[in-house]
Formats: sequence, structure tokens, C-alpha cells
Amino acid sequence: MTGTAVVVGAGVGGLATAIGLRRAGWRVTVRERRTEVECYGTAFALHPGAQDALERLGVGEAVRARAVPYRSAQVRTPGGRVLAQLPLERLERKAGRPELLISRPYLIDALLARLDALGEVTVRLGENVTDPAALADGYDLVVGADGINSAVREAWFGSGSGPRKVGSVAWIGIADLDSAVHGETWGRGRFFGLTPIEAGRTNWYAAVPEGTDAAGLRALFEGWHDPIPRILERGDPATWLRYEMRHLFPALPTFVHAGQAGKVALVGDAAHAMTPNLGQGACTALLDAEALTRAVTHHGRLALPAALRAYDRERRRTAQRTALASRTLHRIVSTERTWLRDTAARLLPG
Repeated sequence: MTGTAVVVGAGVGGLATAIGLRRAGWRVTVRERRTEVECYGTAFALHPGAQDALERLGVGEAVRARAVPYRSAQVRTPGGRVLAQLPLERLERKAGRPELLISRPYLIDALLARLDALGEVTVRLGENVTDPAALADGYDLVVGADGINSAVREAWFGSGSGPRKVGSVAWIGIADLDSAVHGETWGRGRFFGLTPIEAGRTNWYAAVPEGTDAAGLRALFEGWHDPIPRILERGDPATWLRYEMRHLFPALPTFVHAGQAGKVALVGDAAHAMTPNLGQGACTALLDAEALTRAVTHHGRLALPAALRAYDRERRRTAQRTALASRTLHRIVSTERTWLRDTAARLLPG
């Protein structure tokens, strides 16, 4: 016997959760505060584990059709000297498949197309959930996929854990050029990353001190190795995205609530928002979604508490370790101590 679920949030984690629940026969409603599903953004890294999750959700083929393999990248100094190889080849040997990079709009489109093909999923846009606790009266399961400022998390888990600044802002964009240089360049208190995204285009991202505007961004990377200054000088700041880097702190003691007040689970940034340094945000959201829906499918509606406990056991510690590792890496690559940064780079597994 299946049940009813409401997923709050229509990002990667929310859409993937809706797919998994619908595949299990559940009646699913997705509620999103924005008036349209946001397809903004640049590139997502999809590690082999996340690719497996997409396969199990029935979206793997569509994603592979638009993704590009990421097989070689380096960590460099601002002058271009290679400090280390990123362990992409090692990862591919171990997993039997490469890491993939995909444009965020393409991933969102693939998830939406899968939902449409499954049918009987109601997506309500422009609905801001102001009383998440009331949702438990109308649904067997409430899933909070509503990001780092999650209203679902605060309603059931309190405000003890919340967004915390890390002292940096991120700028991201897409340059209309092919770059032979991929990976990250670590400077004093700032870094710049380059990845492939599709033919003729390169995804870029930068982390700089708070308060940096577009002009300041260009100045901070003036004199760095090619193509970094060229990308920033030729690019249109109106097309760049800027956001304050934050993470969820302290770590939640549980991702689930299974009391009389309702059956609730958190996925993605609502559960463990992290800095983007490891490129694991989308991956962990997909792994959460697949693990939650697999547990719910296995245990069934009448054993939801057991399903939620199984999901929490599988995902919480792993996701929180990833978040901690990402935050630690951010501290290292953003340090003013170049000797610490260079030493850390040399310790990367090749």
C-alpha cells in the first residue's frame, strides 16, 4: 500500500525525491515558492555514486546524453605552475566510469521530463509554504527539500542549526571559449576554477572575500595565468551569478522526524548545506533522494518510521562528513598562508 507525500522545494533534491516516490506508486505533490522551476546556474559535477543514483531513478540515459566527462585537471599557482593533479583518473579507475559535468539547466530539464513521463505528480509553483507543520495533516510524508533556509527544517527541527557565513562570496559564469586548462588555481585568500561544460564553452567559478564586486573580481585575478584574466575581461558581468557562501552549522542530530506530529525527512541543502569546494552539493542531494525513496519503497507506508530511520542511518553521517571535508578544504584554499595551501595541494591523491 502506498501513500501521499508532499515535497517542499523543486530543486535537484526535491525533483529527484518526487521521481523516486512516484516510481514507488506514491501520490506526490511538489510545492515550490518560485513561480517557475529555476534553471539558472552553470555546471554540476556528477560523481559515479550520484550517476548510479540517477540510473536507479531512471534519469541516467538522459543525463549522459548532455554531460561531458571530466578526466584531467590540475591545481595551479596564480603563475600557472602545477602543484598537483586532481584525482580524476584514479576515481575513474576505481569506479569504472569518469566523473561527469552537466549544465544545471540540462539536469533540471531531465528531471522534469522524467516527472512528466511518470505522470500523476502535481507541481505547484508560486506557493510559499508558511506553515510547514500544517502539511502533516494532509500527507503521510513531508519532505523538506527547500534549501539552506529550509522552513521545513525550522518547523520540525528548530532553529539551532542554521546558515552560517564562511567569509567568502562566489562568482560563477560560462565563457564562450574552449580552455585547455582545467582545475583550480589557488591564490592568497582567493581561488579560481575552470571546468569543461560543452563544446566551445567553459564553466568558471571564483571564491573571493566578501564585498567583492565585478570590478574588484577582475582586479583580484589580474596577472593570473591564461585564460583567467581573458575570461573576466571579455565576460559580461550581467550574465554572472554571485552568491554568499554559507554552510549549515551545527550539524543536525537527525535528518528525520517520525512522531505523531508528522513523518518528515530532509534532503539536500535543507539537511546538510555545504560549501561548494568539493563539488558535492548536487551529488549528495541525489544520493539523499534515492536513499530516502528506496527506504520508503522497501518499508512501505505503514512502516514509515522504520523507513525514515533507515534513511537517516544510511545518509546522515556520510553527508555530514562530506560537508565537513568541503568546509575544511575551503579554509585551506582561502587562506592567506600560501605555504599551507601549497602543502595541502601536494597531499592530494594522484
